Amino acid sequence: MSDIKIRLVCATRVSLEEFSTQTALGKSLALYGYYPFVEARVFARNALGLPKIYNEAIEEAKSSPAILVFLHDDVHLCDFHWPLHLLEGLEQFHVVGIAGNIRRVPGQPSWAFVNDELKWDSRANLSGSVAHGTGYPCKDLLFYGPSMQEVKLLDGLMLACKSRVLHEKGIRFDERFDFHFYDLDFCRQAEAKGMRMGTWPISVVHESSGNLKSDAWKAGYRKYLDKWQD
Repeated sequence: MSDIKIRLVCATRVSLEEFSTQTALGKSLALYGYYPFVEARVFARNALGLPKIYNEAIEEAKSSPAILVFLHDDVHLCDFHWPLHLLEGLEQFHVVGIAGNIRRVPGQPSWAFVNDELKWDSRANLSGSVAHGTGYPCKDLLFYGPSMQEVKLLDGLMLACKSRVLHEKGIRFDERFDFHFYDLDFCRQAEAKGMRMGTWPISVVHESSGNLKSDAWKAGYRKYLDKWQD
């Protein structure tokens, strides 16, 4: 593992000092500081869209290559062996996530839903699992379907890829999106460049269940449809 570097990229609204004590991810990283090959690029007191800061981290990786893990700050990493599991996933796929969909249909507003009425896709098309709550034991565990499957769309909760691959393929996050739809757009770009995406079993607890159908979400959906036309 001496030549491996895993860099978690995260935005947070709190200060850097508060990050380690007030956020789920910050508390998790305090445990995993024992891994010398894991580091964090935290954008503290952030008010910018996620694509902008994620792209900054990708540019920084030109001079300091790493496996980049784009992760929300309200995620508890509950898997003590997540670095090893992540590396296993990246041996099979160019992009690894926690949950996703093996197919994509026109007008799809989320990896999990097939229309803007938020109708769930068939369980046969879903992959992965995510727990929700404020810690462990979690409030509930959503099992969508078996992990370790190739998918067309991934949840932006966690997206991991080698920086070298992003540079070679010319992939960046589209900064016209802020928090919503950047993940679907990223997956569409990756698919267009022939990159394989898949889910991998990594245990996390997510404190948020999303903010679907908000005005910001609806605006993002319109931008997404305008760009991809389906």
